[in-house]
Amino acid sequence: MTGRLAGKVAIVTGGGRGIGAGITRRFVEEGAKVAVVQRNPPPDAMTGDGVLFVQADLSWPQDIANAVATVTERFGGLDILVNNAGIMFEKTVEEMTEQDWDRMMAINLKAPFLLTRAAMPHLRRRGGGSIVNIGSIEGLGSNPGHPAYSASKAGIHGFTAAVAVDHGPEGIRCNAIAPGWINSDLSEIYIESMADSGRVRRELLAMHPAGRLGEPRDVGNLAVWLASDESGFVTGQVYVIDGGRTKKLPLPVA
Repeated sequence: MTGRLAGKVAIVTGGGRGIGAGITRRFVEEGAKVAVVQRNPPPDAMTGDGVLFVQADLSWPQDIANAVATVTERFGGLDILVNNAGIMFEKTVEEMTEQDWDRMMAINLKAPFLLTRAAMPHLRRRGGGSIVNIGSIEGLGSNPGHPAYSASKAGIHGFTAAVAVDHGPEGIRCNAIAPGWINSDLSEIYIESMADSGRVRRELLAMHPAGRLGEPRDVGNLAVWLASDESGFVTGQVYVIDGGRTKKLPLPVA
């Protein structure tokens, strides 16, 4: 198979739904073998044809180590790691328990660290590789009630820079993607839960200079470039992909 990722082996955590599914599909289209690492099986349509499901609870360090070992044994190595899986809840600092905070950090920040650490020897063995971390525009700003989520994503952005600095001499690149609003089954449920979902949709659209909302494939397209040799001189960067939302200054509404 030809493609920009032909012959490459990739891990995509949470690769069976939403943004992760968009990345998985684009990687497969570009010729990569992809291991979807997550707790629940992906849809049947995503398995086969170069996609391997590896079950793992990313809050358990041993599951993470076992997952990386399984992938490298099955596919014979590893070239690309995409740290995509994450959780989000809405609680202010005063509403949040220590357990809430620890759970957010365990999935959104500690798991990427453990996955990156486990992947390093395998990437080094291949003469280098690419790590793509999925951050968020909320690592740069915040929506109300998101102190833990914003902190975890800001941490991912900082972690990305540090890994790039430490491992660049080994040919291992590390970049982050910071998505804005990306359509998914979860975002659709969120919109439909609103009292006036039609108004919410109109206001969301108006926030985006691109004239539309994001799709998982948009993120997948950027992830393909960051994982490929085309971005060989790119490392330590955070790429915002939000249809221009964070560049548009809000105006007062009458």
